[in-house]
Amino acid sequence: MTRSTKSPISPDTWQMSDRERTNLQEVTLYDSVQSLSEIWPLAAKRFGQITALHDPHVEPEVKLTYEQLNEQIQKFAAGLQALGVISTEKETSVPPRVALFADNSPRWMIADQGIIVAGGADVVRSATADIEELAYILQDSGSISLVVENLALFQKLSDRLQDLPIHLIILLSEEDPNSEENLPVVKFSQVIATGEERPLKPTNQNLGTLATLIYTSGTTGKPKGVMLTHGNLLYQINLLGTVIQPTPRECTLSILPTWHSFGRTGEYLFLSQGCTQIYTNKRYLKKDFQEYKPNYVISVPRIWELIYEGVQRQLREQPVNKQKLAKFFFDISQRYIQARRVSQGLVLQLNPPSQVEKLMASLQSWLLWPIHALGTKIVYQKIRQATGGRLKFAVSGGGSLAMHLENFFEMIGIELLVGYGLTETSPVLTVRHYWENLRGSAGRPIPGTEIKIVDLETGKTLGFAEKGKVLARGPQVMAGYYQNSEATKKAIDSEGWFNTGDIGWVTPKNDLVLTGRAKDTIVLTNGENIEPQPIEDACVRSQYIDQIMLLGQDQKYLGALIVPNFEAVELWVTENKPSESQPKIDWKSQALQELFRQELNREVKNRPGYRLDDRIGPFRLILEPFTIENGMMTQTMKIKRPVVTEHYCNMINEMFN
Repeated sequence: MTRSTKSPISPDTWQMSDRERTNLQEVTLYDSVQSLSEIWPLAAKRFGQITALHDPHVEPEVKLTYEQLNEQIQKFAAGLQALGVISTEKETSVPPRVALFADNSPRWMIADQGIIVAGGADVVRSATADIEELAYILQDSGSISLVVENLALFQKLSDRLQDLPIHLIILLSEEDPNSEENLPVVKFSQVIATGEERPLKPTNQNLGTLATLIYTSGTTGKPKGVMLTHGNLLYQINLLGTVIQPTPRECTLSILPTWHSFGRTGEYLFLSQGCTQIYTNKRYLKKDFQEYKPNYVISVPRIWELIYEGVQRQLREQPVNKQKLAKFFFDISQRYIQARRVSQGLVLQLNPPSQVEKLMASLQSWLLWPIHALGTKIVYQKIRQATGGRLKFAVSGGGSLAMHLENFFEMIGIELLVGYGLTETSPVLTVRHYWENLRGSAGRPIPGTEIKIVDLETGKTLGFAEKGKVLARGPQVMAGYYQNSEATKKAIDSEGWFNTGDIGWVTPKNDLVLTGRAKDTIVLTNGENIEPQPIEDACVRSQYIDQIMLLGQDQKYLGALIVPNFEAVELWVTENKPSESQPKIDWKSQALQELFRQELNREVKNRPGYRLDDRIGPFRLILEPFTIENGMMTQTMKIKRPVVTEHYCNMINEMFN
């Protein structure tokens, strides 16, 4: 661990706007701490009886105040030390690793921070991950103990533990283990009880100490262990406050995996500021929005797609006259927000609008505002209530947000702030500001972070609006890949620049605009490079397309695999076959093929920057959605392109041949 131990709060080194500096002064509580372990006693003292964690979906439901959370963390940590899991007698550059294979729950947070407070580093992964992957992570990380969600997961892994240095299993559940288990097994409550009887021994942690190993799920190859330090994570906790300023007692919904860097850092941020965190999931999300009326939500684009699709489905079920009224308001509001963006200079173009253009746009927005306001009162306010009506900001990360989603949520009055980063950058590099929200961009670097664009071939630094590879440098960049110096050297150069693998460009105001992944680029036989993501984002605007993946490497033209929106297609078939009560869908019928052809042609041609090479030629409808469960999506809901390509290789070959 060679990272600097300098405090991450060094205002003299930042390039901050006055707004960011003021915001930072309002929210920074941990500018002098050297480890995550120091946060919880400070939070308990400041926020005391405020509810920190609330899980309403377990029996009995769990509520923990900040004092109780800190107490549980300290006891769990002392219990680990007493059980011999983590020794503080020897100082090592890399702390003992303890694997934590579980999903969102208050006990996950207690175990996560308990391991760290005890002097260890946790190795985190989902309880639903592939067993082979979990076994690989245990072996590669050299974990000495294993914390698992339940007895069933331990039993699935038990055969793989015999030759590993694992000497203790801890269950987050309260199940009684089989007496015939080869390894000692203790329950969560037993660790806490042990910790009550033993004092917590102090540890020597600083900003450069390893806090966690997060293994990249990725889309190809074996996962690599990303080494994140206390300094990496504290930098995020303190600096994200320049954009989002949560206050005590405000509420946030937790839906992202807590073991993933984005969800985890988001939770650390909100908990460090005295917010109440409500655990939810896809099943309860709609209900929890209504019941708990959150002030903040951190999520991935797919969540917003689901909300958008739900609204569109409800609108289609309305009488024709109400559908026409809603469409009228949306059309006017679309023009209104476009004019407002121009008047405010928030348009994604190299040359800013002239004063005349701003003046004309301001006049247009002023004229359209009364109708937009009426639409808000009649239509949008009801839609906004679906999120509880108190949402200040929602931060979306883990992928680009399609422009039709940007437009929709801006029209109805929900502020979406898109951020960008990677596991290797713990994770946030850039984020949009609510006071200058440039739709279509990934935002500006958070203070202390540098972004530069370089030529894909030569590595030469490029200027504004020139597209190339995105490099990043800052205190949030990982210490490296665990026991993989070769991969670390490929990722981080001698000057500390991390190669993100993404392609993009930068505006004169330093807003980052992402256009795709270097490894996702499709090269046609005519030499044209196609970034699939923007075209896919355009296509899913169609009500009939749920998911789409473009193909065409080394082909004359693009092709696509399409997962239909089954409900919308069923409705279309019903409307076109009114004589049949339950018409059967013929997915290969000429009528359906023509429907999807028309949808693809329209959405692709209407996309800004359309080129002839963007046209989609052959396509196939597939009836199994891309999901995490079938291995075709990552845990952050990105399509695993190589996996899908291999699974449908025969179909793809037939499509192009």
